[in-house]
Amino acid sequence: MTASSPALGTPAAKPVPLPLRQRPVDIFFIAIFSVFIVTSIISDSVEGLGLDQVAGSPNILVQLNYTYSSQYDPLYQSHPVWLRFISGTSAFVYPIFYIALIISMVKGWNRIQLPSVIYATMIISLTLIPVMGVEFFGPAEQRTPNPVVFLLYNGPYILVPLLLLIRMRSPWPFLRKF
Repeated sequence: MTASSPALGTPAAKPVPLPLRQRPVDIFFIAIFSVFIVTSIISDSVEGLGLDQVAGSPNILVQLNYTYSSQYDPLYQSHPVWLRFISGTSAFVYPIFYIALIISMVKGWNRIQLPSVIYATMIISLTLIPVMGVEFFGPAEQRTPNPVVFLLYNGPYILVPLLLLIRMRSPWPFLRKF
């Protein structure tokens, strides 16, 4: 859309987003990304900071992560540097995006579209290729012993960004329901 109509020289009407109550998919995204803020900080800050996940840690976040990783995710306990970078990004960068996304969805700000596409592409790629690759096909000591539980924990971090990518597929995402 242009700022003015070239034929008439008058300003073009600014598109008005649908009210949030008419965009139930966005309400779903707001709820899920609100949870992602908390879960990414709780789980990924431990790995991003390279904290050893041990049973007797006085750190509650380490204890929570140990409970999960000791049973389902040996890769997460092995602290490879590449995983620390991915987890650190998830813990300390993505929550800033999540907050901006939530505000944008509430307000119907279409300019969140490009950052959403960048985020979704990044997290899907970084979770599917290196993390899932090692968890399912890597060295035996780093593979998940329980793929179903692993996927239940980690699947939403692929599926929800994929849905967001579909949601943001064309210009003016908040002028339509989905």
